[in-house]
Amino acid sequence: MLAGNSICWVNTACYVASMREFPNDHGVVVGLATSYTGLSAKIYIVIAQVILGKNFTSKSIYLLLNAVVPIGLAIVTAPFLTESKPSMNGNGRGLSAVFVLAGITGARVVGRRAVGEVFGGNPVEGASYGERGGGLGGDGGEVVEVREVKGGEEESKKSVGSEHGVWKLVRSVDFWLYFLVYLCGGTMGLVYANNLGQVANSRGVQEAALLSISSTFGFFGKLSAAPLSLFTRSKYMVSRPAFVATLMVPMAGSFFLLLVPTKAFLFFSTAIIGMCTGAITSIAVSMTADLFGLEKFSVNHNIVVANIPIGSFVFGYIAALIYDKEGGGGGRGLCVGMHCYSKTFVIWGSICTFGALLSFVLYVRTRKALSKR
Repeated sequence: MLAGNSICWVNTACYVASMREFPNDHGVVVGLATSYTGLSAKIYIVIAQVILGKNFTSKSIYLLLNAVVPIGLAIVTAPFLTESKPSMNGNGRGLSAVFVLAGITGARVVGRRAVGEVFGGNPVEGASYGERGGGLGGDGGEVVEVREVKGGEEESKKSVGSEHGVWKLVRSVDFWLYFLVYLCGGTMGLVYANNLGQVANSRGVQEAALLSISSTFGFFGKLSAAPLSLFTRSKYMVSRPAFVATLMVPMAGSFFLLLVPTKAFLFFSTAIIGMCTGAITSIAVSMTADLFGLEKFSVNHNIVVANIPIGSFVFGYIAALIYDKEGGGGGRGLCVGMHCYSKTFVIWGSICTFGALLSFVLYVRTRKALSKR
């Protein structure tokens, strides 16, 4: 309970600080700041190897690191966290330097670890990721729906970008579209990441390989949100809902590619899902502000991301039930083979496809209003 509340508070505080300190570049800053979370798992593995050696078997080291590392970093960085005047302009060089540094860091990680693990290097032991029991881890109706989408464009013009309180937010069609898109996209990707350990075991691959691919490409996905944000305020402006809609398509397709019984498709699909998930979760921060204003951002965005625990439970429970059934039932069997997750991937892919369709509806509803801003 404490951890769940704390991470929500810390994330919100960091997002709000980014928007206040960099009002014109907050999309870029959020993308850069959140990108390194994609490498957290890799960093913990390296620290664990330094402490216990490369062939360690005990996974309790991760509990120790979770207890010590955040507090240590807080003590080191606290003296530098002071209030300052908002930086309106002239951030281009600094942000570009950080982007290049982040890109080099990610590329080095890919070159040294992920590629080696996938193509026969030394696997990292003890790198299990998210093993939580299959997850955590007539006609009249159609006409009404179509008319609502088309007729709702005027509503969107008036409401998109304006300040939304809680009650105005939950009465907005755009909010529920956005909520469902995030549920079927970013949250679905997180649920897949929570199942990587058992997916790897069922397919006979090293857990560390999938973990490395997912976390590393998640890093690049988050990092890509930084340059993409520049296009949202250029003369050839592309709205954030358009970026999300574009990302949802390959993500949905990747779940179906997981049905192909080869390691190459498993690795490729995991990379695409990781990258798209990372990009969507980073873009969503500024997208909330675009759609519903900055004044109530902290409340609004936390209402949006309430879909994460909901989706984690529902989608993860679906995976758990199917995995348990395919493994012999009773929660005792270890399931090995393609059949363990085949039905789950079909269900997840279908849900993600539905989310992709909703993302295009959201884009159509909001494009004119956002373009005028």
